[in-house]
Amino acid sequence: MQVARKEKESFENLLRRFNRKVQQSGILIIAKNKQYKEKKISKKDQRATAIRKAAIKEGKLKELLRGF
Repeated sequence: MQVARKEKESFENLLRRFNRKVQQSGILIIAKNKQYKEKKISKKDQRATAIRKAAIKEGKLKELLRGF
């Protein structure tokens, strides 16, 4: 990304224009998303997680119903 300096333009204005161009291009958002990208979970692991969560949820419901 390049920004040419205009005549008699202060460094602060040049930096502000550069930052605006970077934000409008979306490069910064893409870089931040790639920094913390998570690995894709296999179907087998997704299913195991769903089963585990359902079992936990069911256990909590049973505990609530015992009190009545």
